[in-house]
Amino acid sequence: MQHTRAERLKTVLESRFAPARVEVADQSARHAGHAGARPEGETHYHVLVVAEAFAGLSRVERSRSVHAALAAEFTGGMHALALTLRTPEEQARAG
Repeated sequence: MQHTRAERLKTVLESRFAPARVEVADQSARHAGHAGARPEGETHYHVLVVAEAFAGLSRVERSRSVHAALAAEFTGGMHALALTLRTPEEQARAG
């Protein structure tokens, strides 16, 4: 069974960061006709990861760690990734 890119992203993020919460939204349809968009989609995503693994890391360090974990997806056609990366405490404050 072939998995969608969103499913692969979620699997990698769960494996790498052991998150309390992970959400992956394919936003490719919103970017039709833009740079990096493909007719078949699966190019633009928004990801929310809530994980204790982000404690003590700056926003840049968090982003770099997620981008490194998902590097294979970028080489495989993913174009854009919007990230919301929080610790459980930050998520609780955000509501």
